Amino acid sequence: MSMGLAGVTGVAALLGCIFLLRLPVGFAMAVVGFLGFWWVLDLHAALGMVGDEAWKVFSSYGLTVIPLFVLMGQICFHAGVNERMYRSAHAWLGHIRGGVAMATVLACAGFAAICGSNTATAATMSSVALPEMKKYRYDNAFSAGVVASGATLGVVIPPSVVLIIIGLQTGQSIGILFWASLGPGVLLTGLFLAGIWYLCSRRADLAPEGARSSAREKLRSLSGTAEVLLLFGLVMGGLIAGVFTPSEAGAAGAGLALAISVAGGHLTWSRLIRAFDDTLRISCMIMVIILGAVIFGRFLTITRLPHETAQFVAGISVSPVLVMAAVFFIYLIGGAIMDALALLLITIPIFFPVAESLGFDPVWFAVWITLVTTMGAVTPPVGINTFIVASMEEGITLPQVFRGVLPFLLCFLACAALLLAWPQLALWLPGVLS
Repeated sequence: MSMGLAGVTGVAALLGCIFLLRLPVGFAMAVVGFLGFWWVLDLHAALGMVGDEAWKVFSSYGLTVIPLFVLMGQICFHAGVNERMYRSAHAWLGHIRGGVAMATVLACAGFAAICGSNTATAATMSSVALPEMKKYRYDNAFSAGVVASGATLGVVIPPSVVLIIIGLQTGQSIGILFWASLGPGVLLTGLFLAGIWYLCSRRADLAPEGARSSAREKLRSLSGTAEVLLLFGLVMGGLIAGVFTPSEAGAAGAGLALAISVAGGHLTWSRLIRAFDDTLRISCMIMVIILGAVIFGRFLTITRLPHETAQFVAGISVSPVLVMAAVFFIYLIGGAIMDALALLLITIPIFFPVAESLGFDPVWFAVWITLVTTMGAVTPPVGINTFIVASMEEGITLPQVFRGVLPFLLCFLACAALLLAWPQLALWLPGVLS
């Protein structure tokens, strides 16, 4: 059997372990990568590779950035930062038709600037925004679709754990990836708001007008945005100014989040313990997935599958845009049936060399595939955000949530298409700041 065919067999075996044997993704990648390495070389080489990679992953200083940014997000989550963001947005927009839905999207975007977690945003905004939209007689499917789709901004808007992992895996600057994703994140937020306005203007029954807040209430509500702006400015400003490394930025952000939450009386001892516990669980899960991806990636490297795939694609007379369209559909389908982070870690060793061989900027490609795979969080049959929203509010079913997110999938498609047509949407800001 040729090396390339061995690599394809390994990919097929990995998918079989995930979907048929139901193995956790990190363990599945590690097992298939180890067995594949043993098959292609020998047992001694496979054991040496696993020990070497395990030591490199778990002793890597660069990976400390992950638990630190996760901790910052979890402290803010348990301190109720997103609830205060929602109240602020609601005070300014709640009185217009669809305003409560717009406020939900803006609160999701604001919380994304300090959290970077789809699931945390979906869980909290469901408990805060769904009862409010129900109070103003919003359509159930529309309300659920707004919350589930808005929560996906946690991965696109920096700081994003997914972008951190892509940066570590591809050797790119995490700070540059953060700034590059800011434009597309703002664009996607704007498309969501435009989609809400259009739907509500066509169907008044979806979202009646809400109560108008007084000028004093609006001004008072702005205090809910101050901590978000402060944290975002510290982390992103420190990175671009060269004051912090990514790990130091995460530590500074977590420390400031803790200080603000304690000083404001928003973080009790029990909530802090839950924040630490959730940080530990999420970080361990990510570390195991990264280790599995590294082991599987070493197997793919010795089979030369990524290199041969890049050579094959570069040699065919097809437009690079058509190749990216094919990659888009692969990520779209893959994101609908498996975890987005796992999908990225499996496919980046294959598609990243392809994108580079076609002349695409690696920073642009990282942001673009992050956006595309994020759609998987609201796409059936997996769509983790849809399951969270459906479980958080009585009277809202899973089919209703899936129906509600359909219009917002068009916003994702429009954003991905615009980013493909005009790469400077992602590359302009890093170019100005560098």
